[in-house]
Amino acid sequence: MSIPLKILVPVKRVIDYAIKPRVNPTRTAIETANVKHSLNPFDELSLEAAVRLRESATPGHPRHNPSSPSPTVSDILALSAGPAKCADVLRTAMAMGADRAIHVLVESTEGEGEGELEPLAVAKLLREVVRSEGINLAILGKQSIDDDSAQTGQMLAGLLGWGQATQASDVRFEEAGQGEAGGKEGEKGWRVRVMKEVDGGVETVKGPLPMVVTTDLRLNEPRYASLPNIMKAKKKPLVKKTLEDYGVDGRRRLKVLKVEDVIPMFQGLKMVGHFSRYGCTGVQGIFDGANMLEPVNAFWRIRDADLE
Repeated sequence: MSIPLKILVPVKRVIDYAIKPRVNPTRTAIETANVKHSLNPFDELSLEAAVRLRESATPGHPRHNPSSPSPTVSDILALSAGPAKCADVLRTAMAMGADRAIHVLVESTEGEGEGELEPLAVAKLLREVVRSEGINLAILGKQSIDDDSAQTGQMLAGLLGWGQATQASDVRFEEAGQGEAGGKEGEKGWRVRVMKEVDGGVETVKGPLPMVVTTDLRLNEPRYASLPNIMKAKKKPLVKKTLEDYGVDGRRRLKVLKVEDVIPMFQGLKMVGHFSRYGCTGVQGIFDGANMLEPVNAFWRIRDADLE
């Protein structure tokens, strides 16, 4: 007998990846009003990974491989913390395969970055959810594409005292002996084997359950939420909670001073022949704010002097 997996997949509502963000008039945040939002792409990878783990342990499913054992998945819980519109991404998560969802309502607060929680507050919230729901595997996107903090998974592992495997490009399970790797007496435990891409190669790490895993882009290709599954998701349970229910303080510790647009880069000039030898002198006028033709005129002056 082996212990079943209870998987937590946090998801975040972000500006759609295809939309170019715009800075608000006060230059304190990104403009979010009347902008298309969707599920964070890295969280889609996490959700797909959880669903595939269930499918690989289901006899008769095309992904099931008897020669490569995998633990049974008993529950996939999607969680999001944010305004009321976060319910949309939770319904999408359930349409993609999550069994149920928890929405922790965090109202927007003027001057506080649209009421978004900082990574440490999110990690503390997830810790309480893990403890209350009996979670033994947390799969998170390595980062959200709005703030790019890439901190929550690591903080959660530290708060729980669990092992962590970050930026996963492949996740597999290995059997352990009874009473080992998270298994109780008389139960078979499991070890998680995670591969991730690093500079110059691939790194493989292995550890026992419970564990925190963060996902990278090469892990899988998320499925689309089909219309029948979208209709079924409306009947799945979505529980609303507050930060007070979990005893978490959501006050921000950091203040955004200013947000600016990316400074456009100068296209540059291609230098050939004699010009490449004297390029530093020739293009100096560009950086000094001189007329754009000045570098070309400088080239001809240098060339004429060189020929003399």
